[in-house]
Amino acid sequence: MKTLLFSQWNLFRMLRLIAGVLIAVQGIYLHDWLLSIAGIAFTLLALFNISCCANGSCGNTVNTSKNKQKEIEYEEVV
Repeated sequence: MKTLLFSQWNLFRMLRLIAGVLIAVQGIYLHDWLLSIAGIAFTLLALFNISCCANGSCGNTVNTSKNKQKEIEYEEVV
């Protein structure tokens, strides 16, 4: 748990943490509990370094097959 919280900090993770804290504080200040919950969620995502791309599921696949040139047939429309 300690290694999860204290390792792999980069600029974007710090920006997500700062944004989450600011959203939570603004939600508490405005008494908007939905905004507060969203800010706390963003803060926790940054603390635990969780996102949709954390497990590599957002990566693009590389097509390693050779590009075969097909001849394109055009039909004239009049």
